[in-house]
Amino acid sequence: MSGITKRTLLALAASSALAFGTLAFAQDKEDIVIGGSIPLTGVFAFAGVAIEAGIQDYLKILNEQGGIDGRQVRLAYEDTGYQVDQSVAVFNKLTSQNENMHLYYGDSTAFSRTINPELIRRNAMIMAGASFASEINDPENFPYQFIAGPDYSEMFSILLEYIAKEKPGARIVTVNSDSEFGRDPIESTRARAAELGLEIVEEIITPPGAVDVSTEVLKLRRARPDYTLFHGYILAPLPEFMTQAKQLGLETKFMGTFWSMDSSIWADVGEVADGFMGVMPYRYYYDEEDAPMLDRIREMRPEYQATGYMQGFLTAMLMTEAAKRTLEAGNELTAENLKASLNTIEDFDTGGIIGVPISVPGNTVPVGRIYQYDAADKRMEPVSDWISLQE
Repeated sequence: MSGITKRTLLALAASSALAFGTLAFAQDKEDIVIGGSIPLTGVFAFAGVAIEAGIQDYLKILNEQGGIDGRQVRLAYEDTGYQVDQSVAVFNKLTSQNENMHLYYGDSTAFSRTINPELIRRNAMIMAGASFASEINDPENFPYQFIAGPDYSEMFSILLEYIAKEKPGARIVTVNSDSEFGRDPIESTRARAAELGLEIVEEIITPPGAVDVSTEVLKLRRARPDYTLFHGYILAPLPEFMTQAKQLGLETKFMGTFWSMDSSIWADVGEVADGFMGVMPYRYYYDEEDAPMLDRIREMRPEYQATGYMQGFLTAMLMTEAAKRTLEAGNELTAENLKASLNTIEDFDTGGIIGVPISVPGNTVPVGRIYQYDAADKRMEPVSDWISLQE
């Protein structure tokens, strides 16, 4: 001790305190966690696998840029098999294991509805997910949830706006599955069609997994619509509808909504799928228009990525943007603050994932574009400009 002065000891103590403080500060920069009830098995696995990949890739890009306020963002998730009770169990497990979980991805409308009271009670996170249910587009009753695209009613409104411009006064038949998913936009579509001067001449309801649609196709033939709008299905029974209608010489344009618009699900259908149209909130993996973020995605994943990938990617982008804005404002990551930050997003550049700047004034991003399937190229091609319901 003889060679160590009092001044040296004080300096050592000060430097130790500084080092300890730096270490403590570094430890304070804990990860921000996105939780996920994601269906990796079961009937919706095709979407869940794509969604998980999209979220992970956006987080990789974000973290390479330093994360949010120096904090890395990671996804903690488990498979739900698209079962509500399992989704809730995963939510409870993940939230108990991760105290910095302020963002969450849910797998279904049923889960979104079931967990909503708990989200409100906790005031700890905002949630989005695979559901585009119109019910969620209600900031009063679903204050901490949002949809990274238009809800199903808004999707139909985008379709109807396109139809009204292409063929004023057109005759329309709607074909919906007899499910909560299928029935979602029926009433709002009636009202919107009337506003646009379009005539709904028939409403057809089928079982979700209908195989024999001959009776329904005869209704279609009698109605002679200019457009036939499907909702509440992924693929079946759409090809059967289209095959029988074409055999009967029925000239109608078939259209669908998001979950029927992935080009890969139509690849094996063949020529009958040629000309199928629908609304898509995002660009496709192979779109050739200028889109820096699509270029980056193609670098990361040289093979085609399904539309669920784009949905997961954009959802992660909007969630983390809300967190970034909340921290920049010096606020805590509460659900209330996160949602308020999300709603400040205006004229936001997604890097071309959506082809126009977007805003999130409420619980949705009410923008979409009409694409048409080219059976020869097995691709969806744009046939409209981007249609925004905010204008």
